[in-house]
Amino acid sequence: MAEYARLDLPEHPKLAGNIAHFARALRRAGVPIGPGRLIDAIEAVQAAGFTEKRDFYWTLHACFVSRPEHRAVFGQIFRLYWRDPRFLEHMMAAMLPAVRGVQEDRSAQAAEKRAAEALLDGATVSETEPDEDEQGTEIEIDASLTTSADEQLKTLDFEQMSTNEMARAKAMLARMTLPVDPIPSRRVALAHSGRIDRARSLRAAMRFGGEMRDLKWVQPKPRYPNLVVLCDISGSMSQYSRVVLHFLHSVANAKGAGWARVHAFTFGTRLTNITRHLGTRDVDAALRAAGAEAQDWEGGTRIGSCLEAFNRDWSRRVLGQGAVVLLITDGLDRGEADDLARQMQRLHLSARRLIWINPLLRWDEFAPKARGIAAMLPHVDSFRAGHSIASLEELAAVISRRDDVGERDRLIRMLSN
Repeated sequence: MAEYARLDLPEHPKLAGNIAHFARALRRAGVPIGPGRLIDAIEAVQAAGFTEKRDFYWTLHACFVSRPEHRAVFGQIFRLYWRDPRFLEHMMAAMLPAVRGVQEDRSAQAAEKRAAEALLDGATVSETEPDEDEQGTEIEIDASLTTSADEQLKTLDFEQMSTNEMARAKAMLARMTLPVDPIPSRRVALAHSGRIDRARSLRAAMRFGGEMRDLKWVQPKPRYPNLVVLCDISGSMSQYSRVVLHFLHSVANAKGAGWARVHAFTFGTRLTNITRHLGTRDVDAALRAAGAEAQDWEGGTRIGSCLEAFNRDWSRRVLGQGAVVLLITDGLDRGEADDLARQMQRLHLSARRLIWINPLLRWDEFAPKARGIAAMLPHVDSFRAGHSIASLEELAAVISRRDDVGERDRLIRMLSN
C-alpha cells in the first residue's frame, strides 16, 4: 500500500493564512498572483462571507483568475486544497508511478498533475518497503540506452503534462517549423539559367543592331500558399488549443519558413479572427491578447455556425492563392449534422488542402460514432492526431504531400460498414 506524503498546511487554521497558502500554490502552478491580489482576495472574502462554498469559490476566482487558461488550474487546486478527500487521493495518485493492477487505471485530467505538484512542492511520495517474505529476486535493468527525456516528452499527451513539462514542450515547439513546398506559378524571374526569355533577349539585341550578344534567362518564380488555421477553443479543446496556438505563433513569426501569410481564427460559439495578435513577437503577449479577444474561450461548441460565418465573411479574402487549411477540433458538435456537412463541403472546395487535426485520434479505440465527426470526415483531405509534439512533427513532415490522407480512409471504411 502506498503511503502518501504529508501536505504542508498551516497547523493553526486561520482563514487569512490559508488563503495566502492557497495563493502560493496557485503561483507555483503558473497563475500570476502578487501581494495585491492576495490582499484583495482576503478583503473580498471578508465582505462576501464564507458560509457557502460556492460563493467562496467564485469570490476567490474573481480575485485570482484573469486569463481563460488559468480556470482549470484554479478549479483543480481549489478542490484539492479546500479538501475533497477523494479528489485528494486522485491528486496523490497522479504523483505516484503508474503500476497497472495496483493503482487506479485512470489518465490524469486537465491540470491535475500541475495542481498536485503545486501543493506538494518539495515533497516526495514514497512507497512502503515490502516485507521480507514478499521480497523476491532483485532485477537490475541497464537504462543507459532507454528513451531520452526529450523523446518521452514528445509522445506525452499535452493534457497530462505538468507545469515543468509544459514549459519544456513550449520551448521545443518554439524551435519547430512547418515547412511547405512552393506551388506552381506562371510568373517568372530573371536567372542565370533556365529557359530563354525571347522578348528580353530580342530587346537587348536591338541595342547592338540586332546582334544577339547576351541571352536573357528566366525561371518560374516560387510562390508559397497561405496557411489558414481554424482552432476550436471550447471547453473540451482548451488545453490543446493553447499549445497549438503557441506552435502557430512560432510558425507565423519564422522568417523564410515558406508560408506567404498565416491567418488564424478561433471558434467556440462564435468566430474570432486573431491573425493580428500572432504578429506580436512576444508569445505570451500574443496569446494574452488573443484570449482577451476570444470571449468564448472554454465555452460551448457550434462548429457548423462558425464555419458558416467563416465561409461567408472570410473565405474569399484568405483562401485565395491555394491556401492550406488546418481545422483543429474534436468534432463534437451539437448542431444539425446536415448543416455541418454542407459547410465542410464548401470549405473543402475553397481550399487547396483541408487537414483536420483531432486530439481524440490518440485513442486506439477511436471510431467516428459522433454525428459531427461522421458529417465532417468525408470532406477533408487528411485526418491526423494533434495531441503531442510527435504528432505535430508528423504533420510538419507530410503537410506538403498531396497524397497524405492520415487516418481518413480507414475511418471512412468504418462509417460504411
